[in-house]
Parts: sequence; C-alpha cells; structure tokens
Amino acid sequence: MFKKSRYKIVAAIMSVLVFLFIGTLTLIYTLSYYEVENTNYELLEHHAQMYVLNDPMINNQSKELPKEFMESLKKDEHKKPFDKDHSFELSIFYSVAIADDGQILDIDVGKQDKYDKKTLQSYALDILESGNTQGSIDDLAYFVEPKQGYTLVAFMDNTIVKHNMGTLFRYTLVFGSVALVALFFVAIYLAKRIVKPLEESYQKQKQFISDAGHELKTPVSVVSANAELLSREIGDNKWLSNIQFENERMGDIISQLLNLAKTEDTTILKESLNLSRLVAGGALPFESVAFEKGLTLVTKINDDITIIGNNSQLSQLVSILVDNAIRHSTNGKEIEIVLTESRGHANLSVINASDPIPRETREKLFERFYRVDEARNSEDNHYGLGLAIAKAIVTAHNGKISVNCKDNKVCFTARIPKS
Repeated sequence: MFKKSRYKIVAAIMSVLVFLFIGTLTLIYTLSYYEVENTNYELLEHHAQMYVLNDPMINNQSKELPKEFMESLKKDEHKKPFDKDHSFELSIFYSVAIADDGQILDIDVGKQDKYDKKTLQSYALDILESGNTQGSIDDLAYFVEPKQGYTLVAFMDNTIVKHNMGTLFRYTLVFGSVALVALFFVAIYLAKRIVKPLEESYQKQKQFISDAGHELKTPVSVVSANAELLSREIGDNKWLSNIQFENERMGDIISQLLNLAKTEDTTILKESLNLSRLVAGGALPFESVAFEKGLTLVTKINDDITIIGNNSQLSQLVSILVDNAIRHSTNGKEIEIVLTESRGHANLSVINASDPIPRETREKLFERFYRVDEARNSEDNHYGLGLAIAKAIVTAHNGKISVNCKDNKVCFTARIPKS
C-alpha cells in the first residue's frame, strides 16, 4: 500500500517537473527562434531596400540608393544602421530580380557559391508563384520587395543560425534530462521521507490491533466459561443471556480482527493450485444457505485455471464474496459465480441482484467496519470486516478488487495475476 503511495508521489513530482521542463524549453526555444527570425527579416528587408539593379534600362535607375530609403534613415538617425552592424556585415545575401513580365533581370550569388544561379532562380519563381512575401526555403530565409518595374526576391543564408538553434536545443535537452534524472532520485528520497511517518503510524496501528486482540481473547474466554457455569446453576436468565450474546459478538469481532491483521502482516506461502476447483468447492457449502433464502447459485467457471497463490486465503475470499452476495441479494433468485481468465489474470466475479450502491460509497465498502446500511445491527455476526479481509487477501496476491453496479445488479470482481 505504502509502496504504491511512494510511486504516486514520485509520479506526481516528476510529472510537474517534466511539465515545467518541457514548458520552459518550448518557451525559450520559441522566443529565441522568434527573435532570430524577426532579426533575419529586418536584415533581409534592409538588404532589399539597399539593392540597386545593375541595369540602367529599367526605369533609368542609377546605383544611388532610393530616395524613400534615404529619408527613412534620416528619420531613424538615433538607430544604428544595419550596414554598420556586424550581423549585417557578416550575413550572406543572395538576390534575384524578376521583371514584371517574368524575365530574369539579375541573379546575385553573393560572396559564396553554395547556391548556383539556377537553384536561386527556381526558388524565386516558386516563391512568387506562392504569393508569400517572407518565409524560409531550404536553409534560406527570403523576403519579397516590389520595385519600380521589377520584383526583388532577397535571400539570406540561415545555415549557421539553424545550426546554433539546433545546438541550443540539444544542449538544453541534454542538461535538462540530466537534471530530471537527478531530481528523480531526489523525488524518491522525498517520497520515502513523506510516507515514512504514515507507514510507521499504520504499522503501530496494526500492531496495536493484533496485541489488543490477543490480550482480549483471554478475558472473553473467561467470561464465556463463567457465564456457562452460571447458567447451569441459575437456569434461564435474560440478563445472563444478554451477557453471553454480547460476549459471543466480542469473540467474533476479535477473531475477525486477528484474521485481518494476520492477512495483512503475514508473508503468505504460495503454491500452484487449480483455482477452478477451489472456487467450485468454495461455493458448494453455500448452496443450502442460498436455498433457505430462495436463491440459486449459478456457477460459470472455466476449467483448469491455475494460479500461484495461497489455498487457505483464496478459499476464504470465495466464502466472503459468496456470503456477502447471499446476505445482500434482493429482488432476485440467482447469484452468479463467474471465473474467467484474460491477459494473464484470473477474474473471479460474484453477481447478485440488489439496489445500486452509490458511487461515492463503493470504495468505502472495503474499509474496516464500514456497512452501507448504518442502521443494520450485528445479529448476523457481520461487522463490516469481511470485505476488508477480502481486499487484504487480493492485495497479498498482487491483485485488485472492485465493485460495479449495472441493471440493478451488484458485481464484486477480484482480478488476480496467474503468476
């Protein structure tokens, strides 16, 4: 039980850390990429504005910078021009000028020969056809600038930027993963420290129940013997009968508590056993009990289902579930006992007709001393410990027990691994 609690604490801590790590990594990478991309487009736009076509036949252009561009620089004299910025000086630009009629006017391959004129021309035509004004293609960022009589498609080599962004991502991922591994062991340590006081308290509680049960057995036995001797001397007496009845109840409660403590504390001896025969044999004694209440036991047991388990405890599990179904069966004449196997598990289900159990109380059914009908007395010698014992048995076999309600039927299912 506490091992699962530790796992849940570790899982919760690691889930939060992984979520924060992924969120932080995504945020850093996105913001960095966004800033770099904006800077690239600013550089490209600046390059496109500075571009002068080396063809005097197009609108009689000279090699002087456009008047509009020079005026924009005068307005922003307080800003550092890109042509004096190292990032602009170190960037590698390519340009393709295309006339309005589709004729290629000029292709500038820049300082590098990584991209030839044919490739740049193909990229430029594809970009114009797509209608996009900026974006990226291959390892190039591009910007489209309409000019007088032609359109300029400016490219900038993004290879180094992409490499740097990839390096940033890899190093962040590596160091973040190492940090998560270290924090995983920290989470295990913290989970142990958190659960330890609860585990110690629970162990003390179980030890108290066990010790108190053993200590109470002696006075209960003495009271029972003395009451029996007294009844022989004075005969029938309602006060003495009450003492005997309550003493028997006390003895039953002590026996069930000790049984529960033993089931939870003892490391059980397991062996290979035929669960099909065990369930069939465990249900047989209850046929007469069911008959007295107008009920019929219907068994649907698959043959030769074998598991590794404890014969005594599993027999007790069958008895608890069948007895519980008989006692709480209403508006029905059949109790189904079903045993199947699936995915390496044996599934034992006991189904009886009954009013649906509220969802919020289903998990409480397996708690000690819990009963759905709080007004029920204990004249039938049941004190809300049977299902708690059943859960302890299933847990000791590394299985799970659950309850479901459907079509005015209640189904208790114990799912136990076969090995």
